[in-house]
Amino acid sequence: MQLLKRIGYFLIGASISCVGVYFFWQQKNATFDYGMDARTLKTIRIRDRVYSEKAQETLLKHNLDSTTVNVILKNGDVHFGESKPRIKPCPEYLISGKNSLKNIQLYIKRCDSVATIQKVIIN
Repeated sequence: MQLLKRIGYFLIGASISCVGVYFFWQQKNATFDYGMDARTLKTIRIRDRVYSEKAQETLLKHNLDSTTVNVILKNGDVHFGESKPRIKPCPEYLISGKNSLKNIQLYIKRCDSVATIQKVIIN
């Protein structure tokens, strides 16, 4: 019976701790970007964004704005097979949207302080 009491106290303490940690992390807006896609998208999002002339023309032609680009950079998929991530000094990435934005792709050149959206491809 002593063992069951110990296990019960442990489970009660562990559950209270889990709830506390959950609320603590939620208030800090912490992100856990451990996957390759998540890390790449985050490094692009934190840099200043510049649009090439060709990208601006495509966005205007299809009535898209920077909000659409932000959504793709938040939830998109990075196609590493079609990208050039090892080019020095500025790697290039092909990123496609998800769900309703799956027909839009961005070709982005990421440098040290600036991410240049070179092309917007709409299928």
